[in-house]
Amino acid sequence: MSHVRVAPELHLIYNPATGVIAEEREDIVEYSLDGVRTQLDELDKIVTDMMNQLEPKAPLLNMFPGRENASYNAGIVTNAFYGVVIGFIVAFLLLLLLRIANITVIGGM
Repeated sequence: MSHVRVAPELHLIYNPATGVIAEEREDIVEYSLDGVRTQLDELDKIVTDMMNQLEPKAPLLNMFPGRENASYNAGIVTNAFYGVVIGFIVAFLLLLLLRIANITVIGGM
């Protein structure tokens, strides 16, 4: 808590955060939370970065500029690759079943 001494001889201080002029007293201990505030600001950046990881088009904290859509594009390419692989496996199994069914029909006659 930073404050401004308005009249040191009258023991008046001004708190710019609240806009209040008050009497400075000896029985009240003031502690500056500026160091804690900077740590909270750093933690806030980290929490915002963690929330941005859930959004594929959001920029991340340590990301190079212009790479906002990297996760989105990687997801599309990965899903397309898996789709093609699964499609080939299903097509191979269908061809294998047709081949077996064709051999059974021809061999049964």
